[in-house]
Amino acid sequence: MDLDTFFVSVERLINSSLIGKPVLIGGTSGRGVVSSCSYEARQFGVHSAMPMKLAKQLCPEAILIRGDHEQYSKYSHIVTDIIADTVPVYEKSSIDEFYMDLSGTDRFFGTYKLASELRQKITRESGLPISFGLSENKTVSKIATGEAKPAGQLRIDFGSEKHFLAPLSVKKIPGVGNKSYQTLRQLGVDKIRTLQEMPPKLLTQVFGKHGHAMWKKAHGVDSSLVVPYSEQKSISSEETFDSDTIDIAHLKNRLVGMTEQLAHKLRAKQKLTACVTVKLRYANFETFTKQVKLPYTSADHIIIPAVKDLFDKLYERRMLVRLVGVRFSQLVHGNYQIHLFEDTEERMKLYQAMDVLNVRYGTGSVKRAVGLGGRSHSFNPFKG
Repeated sequence: MDLDTFFVSVERLINSSLIGKPVLIGGTSGRGVVSSCSYEARQFGVHSAMPMKLAKQLCPEAILIRGDHEQYSKYSHIVTDIIADTVPVYEKSSIDEFYMDLSGTDRFFGTYKLASELRQKITRESGLPISFGLSENKTVSKIATGEAKPAGQLRIDFGSEKHFLAPLSVKKIPGVGNKSYQTLRQLGVDKIRTLQEMPPKLLTQVFGKHGHAMWKKAHGVDSSLVVPYSEQKSISSEETFDSDTIDIAHLKNRLVGMTEQLAHKLRAKQKLTACVTVKLRYANFETFTKQVKLPYTSADHIIIPAVKDLFDKLYERRMLVRLVGVRFSQLVHGNYQIHLFEDTEERMKLYQAMDVLNVRYGTGSVKRAVGLGGRSHSFNPFKG
């Protein structure tokens, strides 16, 4: 199940005058990006992650809204609670997308009937439009959901997956991005039908392991399981120094380094935080903490200044410090590339590049110069 133009739908619940009008949600600066857009705006060629400047050129009549992730998180939790009360197993893959395993329910309700009633219940109780695709596996269900939009539902019976997929664009396959699509087009592949007819060995030669996975998805084959959903409440990092210190610059540098590592882990797990806490332990073992609420984010350039400010307010005794730590709490699902409403395209690309390098070579491989005060002795993520 996938909520239709989720951010726009929430904004329309709050302000009904937006209904039927082209709406852009995202960075309000000239260098911001589109995080979400209405179907009316999409008719002009606008899409998410597009530079806002270009989107406004394509659709000058669009209404621009910065966005309120706190509201979006609130409505996401409403929908999540409805699903949790109805189905035996569900996976929340993002703030607005859910996978549900309805195995066994056909004996009592009928899976299609149950899914239909659930979709109607979500719309009735939350006011939000939602679509679903029902099939034997996650890949086909996700594609079917896209075909059912807006506010629709589609069932793909077992054995008909390949026939359903054949006429669709290869861009519909999860995991096929712009780069893969361009390579496929160079090979003369546009529809999934052509991909189905190609030998898997050729795709493996061109794309590696991703090529074989692509071939399987084109045939409607996917053995991945629905992963039961559980909400991680917080993550944290702290460092105990070998010798107590009063070097304020060093203390701040270590806090910056820990904050960068935590922010990277948030983005890797597609999470956002709304509460940042700094911890300080003096040489006499007295421990103090201070926290601040933020708009939901996983961006270094937003969190680091908050951490530094908390430290300045916390460190008042001018005593030797034994330990410093940072904690992110009130975590929600969300992709930082979509939700940083004031982000620029250049900054988003920088974060993407840094995250790729940190995944490839290890957390902390790429960091700000001020964070080069040595690695943290321990990283302790925990559930709150």
